[in-house]
Amino acid sequence: MNNIKNHIKELEERLLHTDIRKNSTILTELLSDDFEEIGSDGKISTREEVIEWLVNKEKNIKWSLNNFRIKELSPELILATYIAIKKNQSNSSGSIRSSIWKKFAGNWKMIFHQGTKIIYE
Repeated sequence: MNNIKNHIKELEERLLHTDIRKNSTILTELLSDDFEEIGSDGKISTREEVIEWLVNKEKNIKWSLNNFRIKELSPELILATYIAIKKNQSNSSGSIRSSIWKKFAGNWKMIFHQGTKIIYE
């Protein structure tokens, strides 16, 4: 189970850290055709909308994934949960995230993602 956990974490990090403009094939490798997301604002986004965000996201932001956990829902379905911390020079912000990964012909693809902002007081 630890091997799957490390692998899924690596896939999550690839989506956050890869410059999609330079490596657009990562999207077809990691996002399923029917992928959708519920953003921290509560908006449901399609695969195309998320791709647009990934292509245009700020490249200098560094992310750390903390408290990364997985739960096997079935041999072909994994639920990943973690806290993503977005860091820049002046401050940091975070969100609690969950993703569902499905195995397609031996390859893991994200089929669903949700993020909930953490409010620091």
